[in-house]
Amino acid sequence: MSGNSVALAAVIMSMLIPIFGIVFGCLVAIRQKKSEAELRRTLIENHTDLETTQAILAEREKKSDKYASLRGAFVLIGVGLGALADYLLDIKGLYFWFVIAFGVGIGLLVSFIVEHKLQKEEPKEE
Repeated sequence: MSGNSVALAAVIMSMLIPIFGIVFGCLVAIRQKKSEAELRRTLIENHTDLETTQAILAEREKKSDKYASLRGAFVLIGVGLGALADYLLDIKGLYFWFVIAFGVGIGLLVSFIVEHKLQKEEPKEE
């Protein structure tokens, strides 16, 4: 491949990645809103009493992923460490992406370990 075609492919890919991220993020949000509306509609149609409805909706809201920001932070730290390793080792070509992917993997692994320890320390709710 010539240098121009590689540069063009890199520009196109760097533009497509955020576009796909935004589109899929919107699709997930829409699906979540539809699911929530369907649950509320079902509760209304079945004439569920107010206390049960509030308990079901509160339980559903409580199950939100409270460690998402922690996971994202560790992934970004992993990307940064991967980029730093790439800079220090002066890696060229495709191996750059392997180093970045390795950094992301390490970030996710550390995030999993920290989440696991935090969940063990949480009091059990019944």
